[in-house]
Parts: sequence; C-alpha cells; structure tokens
Amino acid sequence: MPEYVVSKVYHALNENKKCLNGAKILLLGLAYKKDIDDLRESPSLKLIELLQDEGAVVDYNDEYVTTIPKLRKYEFNKKSVKLTKQNIAKYDLILLSTDHTYYDHKLIFDNAKIIVDTRNAFKKFKAKKLYKA
Repeated sequence: MPEYVVSKVYHALNENKKCLNGAKILLLGLAYKKDIDDLRESPSLKLIELLQDEGAVVDYNDEYVTTIPKLRKYEFNKKSVKLTKQNIAKYDLILLSTDHTYYDHKLIFDNAKIIVDTRNAFKKFKAKKLYKA
C-alpha cells in the first residue's frame, strides 16, 4: 500500500507541475490507527522512507506521537509539526495517512495547496487539489 500512495503523491504533484524530488510534504497521522500512539506496523513510517528516498522533504503532524523514537527499522529524528494555517500553507502537498479525530478538515482543506487523502476524510469537499489514494 505505501508504494501505491507514493504513486498517487507523484501523480498529484505532477498534475500540478511540481516534482516529487524537493517537494515539501506534510504527512498527517503517524500512528498505526486513529487516536492512538502505537507506531508498530504503521504504514506512515514506510511512506516517510519512500518519499525521502525520492528526494522529498517530509515532515509530519501527530499529537499522539510528538517525536519519532529510534525504532528497529527506522531512525528519522523528527518532531511533530504544529498544525496551523501558516504551517499547512508552507507545504507543496498534505498527505493524510491516519485520520485522527482532532484534525480540522476544513482548516486543512482551506490552506493546503494539494491534498492526498488515504482515508476518505475529505469526502464532503470537492476541488481539483484533492486526490484520493
């Protein structure tokens, strides 16, 4: 599944005349499941790895996981980015991976340039900048 999501990210950026290499991406939701702090088997970790391998600059937001600890397979040394209008607008693409309850979808939608939604969380919104994965 992470490879499929990366292909959707690539497609969304490409349609908007952006390159994956050098793109600034904010991944929303690092935890394995909604509203928990468990990282074990989280596809978000693999997404970060794959996107970074393609040259993207990847940050994340997750109030349940404020820093990524050293894990068996991964060592990212990243901290959660605060979700504000200004921070959302800084990124070329927002990638929703885990749809935590606290996410304000309208705030994200109104301020994001491109959104790739893996959880169908933005189903009530319609716009060219929204891609489903």
